[in-house]
Amino acid sequence: MKQVKAYLHGNSDLQKSLVVVFLRGGADGLALVPAVGDDGYHQLRPRIAISEKESIKLNDRFGLNPLMNALRPAVDEGALTTIHCVGSEQDTRSHFEAQDLMEHGGQAGGGWIGRFLRFREHANAGALSAVALGREVPESLRGAPSATALQSINDFQFSGNDDFVASLRSLYREQNDGFSTRANDTFRALDRLRELHAKDYTPANGSEYSGDRFGTEMRMAAQLIKARLGAEAITVDLGGWDSHISQGPAIIPNIVRLANGLAAFRRDLGDEMLNTTVVVMSEFGRRVKENSVLGTDHGRGGVMFVMGGDGEEGKTIADWPGLTEEKLVGPGDLPVTTNYRDVLFPILQKHAPDADMDKVFPGHTPNPV
Repeated sequence: MKQVKAYLHGNSDLQKSLVVVFLRGGADGLALVPAVGDDGYHQLRPRIAISEKESIKLNDRFGLNPLMNALRPAVDEGALTTIHCVGSEQDTRSHFEAQDLMEHGGQAGGGWIGRFLRFREHANAGALSAVALGREVPESLRGAPSATALQSINDFQFSGNDDFVASLRSLYREQNDGFSTRANDTFRALDRLRELHAKDYTPANGSEYSGDRFGTEMRMAAQLIKARLGAEAITVDLGGWDSHISQGPAIIPNIVRLANGLAAFRRDLGDEMLNTTVVVMSEFGRRVKENSVLGTDHGRGGVMFVMGGDGEEGKTIADWPGLTEEKLVGPGDLPVTTNYRDVLFPILQKHAPDADMDKVFPGHTPNPV
């Protein structure tokens, strides 16, 4: 299996996969990881706060939303890190602008994942080195040596018939330049994907994915990684986090989808999690104080999750200012005390120590978490 992966990659040393889940709509960090040990949290959210008793304890200040109970094993086994008061240095409250800036990694051309895949000593253009699970390639993958959008395993195919594909194979088989190498890698990837489609995929370790879109895409991510197709970066979107009105009913289904999908993926991968990192992020958080219609408005600081399996996870990180009025910013927001790039920085360095991080995050002075 390692030989197959090396063949598609052109580099047998590339063994790690990064899965980035983007929560579009400004996910409320205090709903996902409530500050149940801070009196200010309960005072500012008298009707929508989660009690300390209900939450899944992370430490004396923070708990995990009880709807994320599927992730309790990851918490108990030290495989999940939560980072609070995290976000961008930009204070825009526009979803689209904030997403765009964050996926670009700041004021830079292309996306931060694309630059990470490009600016390395062993950069490659494997046909499936960067995969977006969904209808289109997100901004974060722009500029990658190769990026592919997949809604299903069947999507990766030529539009011509078998005779046309056979002719192309024959044409490039006889060539010996860089372009033909990439073409032949693509043919091999197609063959491997046909094998995947021809077999009924059974998740390992008794893992069960839900039938919703997020569960289906996390299942496909696991399938691609375990098939050793050279998938180094996979992106997945989970939208619907804009919770101005009736926050509970608005985001409860998403909280359950997120937790169940991550938990199923982790269980399915088993030992492969040693070589896999999952990052969950959102463009910004929500205002601390609940509004008059039991919702929350656009804010600043939010939450990121990092899930892995090599013993480096299992932390709750927060440069926490407290929730008194003088510690909040703007109209009552959590400040950003940790830049999202400082969470990503050590993860990317671990995945590819030779990456030129000055080019991945240009203009950013790192303060790695």
